[in-house]
This record gives sequence, C-alpha cells and structure tokens, in this order.
Amino acid sequence: MKEITVLELKAKMDKQEDFQLIDVREVDEHQLTNIGGELIPMATVLDYVAKIDKDKPVIVYCRSGRRSANIILELEEKYAFDNLYNLKGGILAYSDQVDSSIIKY
Repeated sequence: MKEITVLELKAKMDKQEDFQLIDVREVDEHQLTNIGGELIPMATVLDYVAKIDKDKPVIVYCRSGRRSANIILELEEKYAFDNLYNLKGGILAYSDQVDSSIIKY
C-alpha cells in the first residue's frame, strides 16, 4: 500500500496540486475536526465507489491511519484502484506535525 506523510500532504495542499482527499471517519469525528477532506464514512465507502477518482491521486485518511489503510486494501482488491495513498498517522500526525489547532481525540 502506498502511503503519504502529513508533511507531503501539506506540501501538495500548499502547491494546490490536483488530488482528492477523502476522510473515512464518522460524521461526529469530521464535525469535531477535519483537514478539508470529503467525508465518506468507512461503512459507506463501498456504496460510493463512483465518487472516488481513478484519474488522479486519492489520499485517504482517518484518525490514526488504521481505518483508512483497511479501506484502501479493500478498494484495491475489489475495484483495482492503483492511485490510493494512506495518510500515515492520520489526523493525529497532522495535528502533531502540521497544525496543532487540529483537535486530537
């Protein structure tokens, strides 16, 4: 599985690169704090596969990187995605290394 660090993500954001950012956490987690990703809760991702771009990098994140890794493995296996990147350390790492105003929970 491909991974991207939070510092690499921040650099992509700063350069306004073309990529899709997907948050697979739950609605209440997303409302508490987020980094601008499109919310598609993990339990519903397979229902919304058509929303996931196949033509550009897609960065998937959650709180720690575990749920996003699991859903990436499933998407790669079932739908042959080859453009998915797991955000290593998730929102917790983003808070620690990029933006301390992101709430850790």
